[in-house]
Amino acid sequence: MIEKTLIIIKPDAINRGLLGEIVQRFERKGLKIVAMKMMHLHDKLLEEHYPHIKDKPFFPGVKKFMQASPTVVLVLEGFEAVEVVRLMCGPTKASIAPAGTIRGDYALSVQSNVVHASDSKETAKKEIKRFFKEDEILNYEKIDYELILAPDERR
Repeated sequence: MIEKTLIIIKPDAINRGLLGEIVQRFERKGLKIVAMKMMHLHDKLLEEHYPHIKDKPFFPGVKKFMQASPTVVLVLEGFEAVEVVRLMCGPTKASIAPAGTIRGDYALSVQSNVVHASDSKETAKKEIKRFFKEDEILNYEKIDYELILAPDERR
């Protein structure tokens, strides 16, 4: 089943120069980037995105962290994308994330865990709508190799 999911590459990853490495992992897995933008996350957007913790005493710290520098927000598309991306990211808690996962290789703590990934298909739909307008999400068409290959390369 082809699905879309949302990823936020957090400020700690951006500041450490990990954007390319993280994006490359998703691409190598065969996931397609169908939307991508760099942005600063404002208060209202963070409150909408984290409603389950917005009233907690630690939320101001989360907000400060998420606003420390820009983030990169992506929509990835692929076969069972939500589950695949969650497995690739690993557990939120850095200390238990296995080596080979994005968090296992790069996360420093629960907060500095380099990426956010949608946790379900339903959540992904809501999160994608929160960060992207419908016309910002692209559709890949089948590539017409006649247009990109030289005549002697065509079969």
